[in-house]
Amino acid sequence: MFSENLFLTNETGRHLYNAYAKDLPIIDYHCHLLPKEICENKVFEDLGEMWLAGDHYKWRAMRTFGINERLITGDASYYEKYLAFAEIMPQLIGNPLYIWCALELKRYFDIDEPLGPENAETIYQKTKAMIVEKQMTPRWCMEVSRVEVASTTEDPVDSLEYHEKMLADPDLKVRVLSAFRPDKVFYCEKADFPGYLPQLEAVTGMTIHSFAGMMTALEKRLLDFKDIGTMISDNGIADFTWADFTEEQVEAIYAKAAKGEALTTEEINRYKSACLAAMGQMYHRQGFVMQLHIGTYQGANKVMEKQVGVSTGFDCTDDTTSVRSVGTLLNYLKEREALPKTILYPLNPVLMETFAILAAGFCEGGTRAKVQLGAPWWFNDQAYGIQRQFEAVANLYPISLSVGMLTDSRSFLSYPRHELYRRMLCSYLGSLVERGEYFSGEAALKQVVENICYYNAREFFGLQ
Repeated sequence: MFSENLFLTNETGRHLYNAYAKDLPIIDYHCHLLPKEICENKVFEDLGEMWLAGDHYKWRAMRTFGINERLITGDASYYEKYLAFAEIMPQLIGNPLYIWCALELKRYFDIDEPLGPENAETIYQKTKAMIVEKQMTPRWCMEVSRVEVASTTEDPVDSLEYHEKMLADPDLKVRVLSAFRPDKVFYCEKADFPGYLPQLEAVTGMTIHSFAGMMTALEKRLLDFKDIGTMISDNGIADFTWADFTEEQVEAIYAKAAKGEALTTEEINRYKSACLAAMGQMYHRQGFVMQLHIGTYQGANKVMEKQVGVSTGFDCTDDTTSVRSVGTLLNYLKEREALPKTILYPLNPVLMETFAILAAGFCEGGTRAKVQLGAPWWFNDQAYGIQRQFEAVANLYPISLSVGMLTDSRSFLSYPRHELYRRMLCSYLGSLVERGEYFSGEAALKQVVENICYYNAREFFGLQ
């Protein structure tokens, strides 16, 4: 049965969690929820939809058990997909899906028994009735979870109409922002790059003939994001190698890419370096936080990605984006006095410590934790990954300055991931106290816990 002492392995940790962490609001500064669903307060069909409509964590796990794709991303009903997932739940020992689902069943449906094939139908019917009875819409999920701020992720050409509507909605109790994610201008080598530029022209009302013109259009669009209250950007930098560049070189490379011509590796590296350098300076001018998501190997299984689509569970970690390349970017911005607040998210756990050291090297007077290591995300956002980051990184970068956890999720039931993080945090701190490695007293511990779980993020992202 579900235990309220989950991951709280010592008395001090249990006290810290229940006294200080448990009831703090949530600032979910990076997620992939759909603003349309929040704005329109979508009505969910059943638990199958809430769990399996867009969760590639579950899709990956189901594929490992050989479940037919029809029951994963195919045309099967959500009821059928739910039953297929329930079949494998008892076999997911040690997998974060087991704990996440247990937390979600407990927190939203008050079910503390383990899901499996023998009770799948009973739990399905109970949850379906509760979804109707309690009107479990996106807003309901966020309010019950004490979400104060959520930041979705949009491309510069995406419409912000739903964010604008939510901004004017007096009934919405959650502040919904939109992170600026210009990945499609970064990947100049991709086939869809030339076709993206007319979309950017259309949304900005500008004619773009150059790299400089493209950056001007992006900044114009960035100001539209700023108008709805957001001060957060996201940049995915898979396979990035810094290469020095001149303005003339970059303009020539842009001209080739805009026509869909093949680029050399050197040209791609120069363009991407110039692109990140220009965007970093733009974020600094406008006061945005720059988040760099590092080390993704996108679509490793090209056959299945072509069949099912991108971001459906076929991505992987990689190490082609080096610490040196990211460090050179940060130094380039520092030399021009244009380094924005920055969060580094290495996906490869082997590089966590080296990126933490890099981040500490670019902090400076006037801003707490100006460049910092981000939360353990994607393949690292489970208990083992969280604990590993606490134990390794705290030695190299003060954990007390962290902006805490994020969901990085497409599910409105995923907020217990913040709970799991807070439990792990308090247990970790409690273990230090009980081993005699920390003895500054409860007032200091209270401040550390509350800052990591809530106040640091509120200050860092300017959400006071």
